[in-house]
Amino acid sequence: MSILHRISGVFLFLALPLGLYLLERSLSHRAGFEEISAMINSPAGRLLLLVTVASLALHAFAGIRHLALDVHWGVARNSARLSAIWVLAAALLVLLLAGWKLFL
Repeated sequence: MSILHRISGVFLFLALPLGLYLLERSLSHRAGFEEISAMINSPAGRLLLLVTVASLALHAFAGIRHLALDVHWGVARNSARLSAIWVLAAALLVLLLAGWKLFL
């Protein structure tokens, strides 16, 4: 679980400049907004947005789990394994809901 938290954190860190650029471009003028809107509404843009949302969900849920482990909640082997499953299930649910919203 820890490695997935780190990978999602690195992805979000690397995606941040792109997100800030897209925000700046879309707020600069109307043509920029329409350009960015068309880019995000393309299949590749929606897929990138879905991957970003999934990474954010996984990172957030795993971060909460790590905070709980830091205060010694759920450190026993069985409860740690169960919390990891819950983190993955919650992130998968967010992924499915976001995919349904973006592609259907």
